[in-house]
Amino acid sequence: MKRFTVAMDSYKGSLSSVEAGSAVRRGILRVLPDAKVVCIPIADGGEGSVDCFLSAVGGEKVTTRVKGPLFEDIEAGYGIIHGGATAVIEVAATAGLPLIGDRKDPRRATTYG
Repeated sequence: MKRFTVAMDSYKGSLSSVEAGSAVRRGILRVLPDAKVVCIPIADGGEGSVDCFLSAVGGEKVTTRVKGPLFEDIEAGYGIIHGGATAVIEVAATAGLPLIGDRKDPRRATTYG
């Protein structure tokens, strides 16, 4: 039996690391239906990092209202682990490029969050 470990990062603004890994897993199984495929979501500290972290160690995701990169009100999440003793914060949830879209203007954008 062939064995594969799939460790995918997200594709900024289009696929999460879990979605990308699942797509690769489906492709492998289409060609090798008896293969054992383990998917491990990963992130580089940007978009999707909290979700990857929670997938690896457990915990809960909390959503709250924050200021986005153009100072508009948006919903963003952070992770709570170790029974509430540790928070996992992802700046990209409040200031990431996918939140800007086609409104790129460094004179107006902020990481205030």
